[in-house]
Amino acid sequence: MAIDTRKEHEKFKRTEKRQRELVPLAKELSELTEKIRFHRYQYDDLDDPIISDAEFDALKRRAQEIEDSLVLNEEDLFSVRQIVGAPSSKSLARVLHEVRMMSLDNAFADEEVAEFVARVRRFLALPEETQVVFTAEDKIDGLSCSLRYEKGVLVRAATRGDGQVGEDVTANVAHISDIPQRLSPLPLAGGAGGGPVPDVFEIRGEVYMSKQDFTALNAAQESSGGKLFANPRNAAAGSLRQKDASVTKARPLRFLAHGWGAASAVPGATQMEVMRAIESWGLPVSPDLVLCRSVEEMLQQYRSIQAARAGLGYEIDGVVYKVDRLDWQGRLGFVAKAPRWAIAHKFPAERAETTLERIDIQVGRTGKLTPVGRLAPVLVGGVTVTNVTLHNRDEIARLGVRPGDRVVVQRAGDVIPQVVENLTREEDRPAYAFPDHCPECDSEAVAEEGEVDVRCTGGLVCPAQRTERLKHFVSRAALDIDGLGEKTIDEFFALGWLESPADIFRLKQRRAEIVGREGWQDKSVDNLLASIEARRSPDAARLLFGLGIRHVGAVTARDLMKRFVRLETLREIVEAAGSSHLGEGDHLQGGGGAPGLSPLHHPADGPPPRSGEDALAELTAIDGVGPAVVEALHDFFHEPHNVAVWEDLLSEVSPPDFVVETTASAVSGKTVVFTGKLETMSRDEAKAQAERLGAKAAGTVSAKTDLVVAGPGAGSKLKQAAALGIEVIDEAAWAEIVRAAG
Repeated sequence: MAIDTRKEHEKFKRTEKRQRELVPLAKELSELTEKIRFHRYQYDDLDDPIISDAEFDALKRRAQEIEDSLVLNEEDLFSVRQIVGAPSSKSLARVLHEVRMMSLDNAFADEEVAEFVARVRRFLALPEETQVVFTAEDKIDGLSCSLRYEKGVLVRAATRGDGQVGEDVTANVAHISDIPQRLSPLPLAGGAGGGPVPDVFEIRGEVYMSKQDFTALNAAQESSGGKLFANPRNAAAGSLRQKDASVTKARPLRFLAHGWGAASAVPGATQMEVMRAIESWGLPVSPDLVLCRSVEEMLQQYRSIQAARAGLGYEIDGVVYKVDRLDWQGRLGFVAKAPRWAIAHKFPAERAETTLERIDIQVGRTGKLTPVGRLAPVLVGGVTVTNVTLHNRDEIARLGVRPGDRVVVQRAGDVIPQVVENLTREEDRPAYAFPDHCPECDSEAVAEEGEVDVRCTGGLVCPAQRTERLKHFVSRAALDIDGLGEKTIDEFFALGWLESPADIFRLKQRRAEIVGREGWQDKSVDNLLASIEARRSPDAARLLFGLGIRHVGAVTARDLMKRFVRLETLREIVEAAGSSHLGEGDHLQGGGGAPGLSPLHHPADGPPPRSGEDALAELTAIDGVGPAVVEALHDFFHEPHNVAVWEDLLSEVSPPDFVVETTASAVSGKTVVFTGKLETMSRDEAKAQAERLGAKAAGTVSAKTDLVVAGPGAGSKLKQAAALGIEVIDEAAWAEIVRAAG
């Protein structure tokens, strides 16, 4: 069939123009994704958040807005909707969750709740007269925990961690009086009981500390010279995640159930029935758990709980709505790492006035200069706060803040607040002068064109950047080297033993020098060196992420390695793309896998392409890899010092070829297109099924399509499939594939 080259050229030019327009958004999204992952790690893994809940929610909302403008299909979403929790720590044994512990999407306005209900109805393709019932309950601000009971006996308790892997806290929860060691069906009001306990049942909820107990704990900590906790959530998290269970025993922790995970049987057909069964077995559930039969009732319950919030004995930050019918929950399924059948309606931020006493500048691993405001202590929503992030130079200018100003701060959870208003900006005092030199190394600090962040130009000359990059390299999401913590890196860096990542693998040559230093004995040194040696064959994606290349987060690193398998292949393709498309003062163009680009190269096909156009096509055809990522990769490999660090590191480690495990099903790895009217499910539900089975649900038919599922009214897509010889099945045959996969 002849190709109309004029139309193809026009189509390509339109796509190229659209890509150029999206470059700033793609760059902003990449930066936002990296920030979100970092703050999830601070919150979930370190129990030490450094921004407020409101700020974190704002980051996610902005990132999701950009994603929605960059992608056409839900299957293309690649970043913030997939982020939940943080990697489990190394101080406790790890537990693989049989059923993933999910996060929740958020709503902040009444209209968003109404849209959530409408979205549920659309997905299920429900007639207008069909009523959808929801449960509503307060969203307690604690640490997520899963309790696994077998034959009614508690056999394991685990934190959420990153949703897939958590921490074993079984010995610790034995000291929480709300959590029974054995489940016993008890009669509820009116004589109703939950029935027999299933052979396997995981009860999920929140471990928390009451406001009264939190105040008493901090008073005791202060009198004994111990660490003060910022808020009840941090106190609960720190108390539960103790290696020594006796510490947990001394802390007054509570538990409230809100759901379940793995189960050999489910004692009910609705959310409410199962929660009442859990309550009858001896676990506390929210006293505010009710059924709502309309958006109006949901919002009424939200306002009722919000009004009672201050008088509650524990911290809450919103209300959670869930579809009551479990069969509908099953059909709705999940998007990324959140259920479609539930949403958290968050409360607005709380505010207070205080004085901004000074502004400190912190230098991060990428050289970014972050201003941090130091506040006169102020109580906001029951928590004393003393610090606030001021984000960047532009935010300081927007607020007009200077040391000595009276400011309004707000918090919507339990961490550092944000400044929302400067009450004394009209006073006749000089504006704050943002530094133009790095406070750590005195190198020039500048903002790149089009960026708001000011960065130190010292690179690895800057001690703050070098040590922070080394800390990032050994972090859990990167090489995960146990025993090489921040204090150790600072110590070894000061001694001149650690200058680059490769030096970590040469520490064994300094064993005799390490032994005998304060805190180091033969066993601890040997344990550290063994942890380092265990990373001589690191996961290639973790290694790439650990290098700290701008815009290359953990997800992007995995996507790159899935495509190119070997690190050297990635480098060659990046250099080929850059040599063709980057001249003096030029910027890379492209992104998103534009139509008309050459087919993807596979490593098994031989050497990577040498044409810059082909190399750029390969890179930008990867979901989540746009111009910002390609430019960052090019800049990294274009800098001789970075290449020296790269080659030095690869002389010490040998990452194997990157391999991705696939889900076993009849359509795993295949591309499926749905067309026509589906009679038993909505299009969104069908796509979700395909994704759960390891397939990609595409919106158009092409030579890469493996299967077309056609319902009544299928038109051009069905004809296209026939012309290309693609297998076509009906909805019933698709349902059989789903059923066979279990």
